[in-house]
Amino acid sequence: MRYIRDLREGDDIVDQIYLCKSKQILTGKSGKEYVSLILQDKTGTIDGKIWDYNSEIGSYEAFDFVHIDARVTSFQNALQLNIRKIYKSREGEYYPEDYFPKTAYDVEEMYKIIKKYINSIKEPKLKELIEGIFIKDADFIKRFKDHSAAKSVHHSFMGGLLEHTLKVVKMCDFYAANYPIINRDILISSALLHDIGKMDEISPYPQNDYTDDGQLLGHIFIGANKVMERIKGISDFPEKLGNEVIHCMLAHHGELEYGSPKKPATIEALALHFADNTDSKIQTMTEILNANDPKVEWMGYQRLFESNVMRSTKGVE
Repeated sequence: MRYIRDLREGDDIVDQIYLCKSKQILTGKSGKEYVSLILQDKTGTIDGKIWDYNSEIGSYEAFDFVHIDARVTSFQNALQLNIRKIYKSREGEYYPEDYFPKTAYDVEEMYKIIKKYINSIKEPKLKELIEGIFIKDADFIKRFKDHSAAKSVHHSFMGGLLEHTLKVVKMCDFYAANYPIINRDILISSALLHDIGKMDEISPYPQNDYTDDGQLLGHIFIGANKVMERIKGISDFPEKLGNEVIHCMLAHHGELEYGSPKKPATIEALALHFADNTDSKIQTMTEILNANDPKVEWMGYQRLFESNVMRSTKGVE
C-alpha cells in the first residue's frame, strides 16, 4: 500500500485504495465541471481531481473506499492526485485500520495515567464529579478513548482527544507544582474536562466532521453545559467551586475572538489556557513537519503561525 505521507510529486500510483473523505462536483473557470475529492489513509489526506468523467467506473460516494489510478502532481505547494481511474472497492479488499489516523501512543496506558491524576484530586466534591464522568460512565470512557480532538489542525486522529487532554493535564500539574498560589484540584479537574464537548461537536470516524450541535453551539458551550448538569446531580456541591471550574472551561481559548465566551479571570483559568494553547500549537507544528519531506528545510508560509516554518537542526540521538 502506498501511504499518502510517502507520495511525492511525479509518482504514478496504480490500483491503490483510499477512503473517499469528501466528494464535490465543481465548475472550473472554463465552465467545465470536474470532481474534487479528499482522499484519506491513516497517514493523512490529499486532494484528488477528476477532470474527465470517463475516469469514473461505477458509482461511489463520500466515505466509500475507492480504487485509484493517478499521477501525483503539485498545485500551490501542495500535492494532489490527478485521477485517471476510480471505482468503489468491495468489502474485504482493504483493512479499515489502514485508513483512520490514530494516536502513536498506547491508549490504555494513557488512560491509566489519566486515572492516576484523578486519584490525586483531594477535594471530595471535585473528585466525585470527575470520577462520575471518567471512571463510572462506561459509554463516556469508550467514546473518550476513541475520539479525535479536531476535524483538522491538531490531534485530528483517533485517540487524539485523550492524548491532548493528558498532555494538557501534565502541563497543568507542572504549573501547580511551580506556582503554589494555584488551586491544583481546580486546575487538574478543569484540564480533564476542558474539551469533553468535542465528543458532541465532532462526529466519530470515518466522518470526523462537525455535527449540527457542533456548528450551532460549539464544544466550549456543550462541555460546560454537560458539566453543569453533572454538578446539579451532586448533593451539596459548593456553588463557587462549580463556577470556578465552569469558568476555566469557558475561558480556555483565552480570547473572545478565539471562541471563548469569557477571558480568563482566575489564575487556574489562565494556566489552563496556556497549557491548552501550548499543546495545540506544538502539535500543529509537529504535524506540519511530519507531513513534509524530511529533506525539505522550509515548510512554506503557515497561516496559523503567520510565518514561513523551518525544520530545525536535528540533534544527535
